[in-house]
Amino acid sequence: MPMNLVHDVDGLHRIILTEPTGSSAEVLLYGGQVVSWKNERREELLFMSSKANWKPPRAIRGGIPICFPQLLQFGNLGSLEQHGFARNRMWSLDSDPSPLPPANNQSSVDLILKSTEEDLKIWPRCFELRLRVTLSAGRLTLIPRVRNTDNKAFSFMFTLCNYFSVSDISEVRVEGLETLDYFDNLNNRQRFTEQADAITFDGEFERVYLSTPTKIAIIDHEKKRTFELWKDGMPDAVVWNPWDKKAKALQDLGDEDYQSMLCVDSAVIETPIILKPFEEWKGRQEISTVSSSYCSGQLDPRKVLYGFH
Repeated sequence: MPMNLVHDVDGLHRIILTEPTGSSAEVLLYGGQVVSWKNERREELLFMSSKANWKPPRAIRGGIPICFPQLLQFGNLGSLEQHGFARNRMWSLDSDPSPLPPANNQSSVDLILKSTEEDLKIWPRCFELRLRVTLSAGRLTLIPRVRNTDNKAFSFMFTLCNYFSVSDISEVRVEGLETLDYFDNLNNRQRFTEQADAITFDGEFERVYLSTPTKIAIIDHEKKRTFELWKDGMPDAVVWNPWDKKAKALQDLGDEDYQSMLCVDSAVIETPIILKPFEEWKGRQEISTVSSSYCSGQLDPRKVLYGFH
């Protein structure tokens, strides 16, 4: 299946994945970051900031950034970047992705990030971080793996930050997180229990939901489209929208961008992964889209959450 490696005018190497129905995905070697996913009608499904900074070593706001090995807002980790350093590093094509089987009949790319002398100064652990990105009709799959190549155990956090493109954040609802406990980052990370039947948005929102189900639905009423997020090995889910004041305060986000974006992340935060020497952790995330007619009452949320995988 086609995989094209192109060299951008801004100096970044970009891998373009395509498949027979006409959908496509673009992945940067910088950060191992998916920066575009378009459906067969060439509609962009991932949000990218209108003020995104594409020049290393800055992180790129949008698409699917990877946060590893730690997240600063959840602990005191010294000189580590706030969301780890994986998203600010240049990755390589992985010529030996075993033990994963070769991806047949699908368009995919395997990437790898290995610890460098620079990384060891700020996080003194030897590791290999691998990512497989696979595009198929109506679906984007990411398989991250972390291997401990050190002589001692280490722990890490991990997040796939999914920036979804939505029509109007005030017309979006998230289902599958009701009744769960969460940390509210806007309230000193206090722990609460979700009381709403579904999450809706009318202001700044930043919560870490704990022990979440394998499937979460992001329902966009106006576009009559539902994103189905399926994940394994990443039990937590971060839901974030900066709203207007925070958007204006973020230099790499347009003032009005918050209206057309929603982050729902697959994450390992509450209980970090512990790897002994030569052990490997593997996660998996699949995002698919289904047409929905929620406004006309034809969408059964239970089918969205449990019926399409």
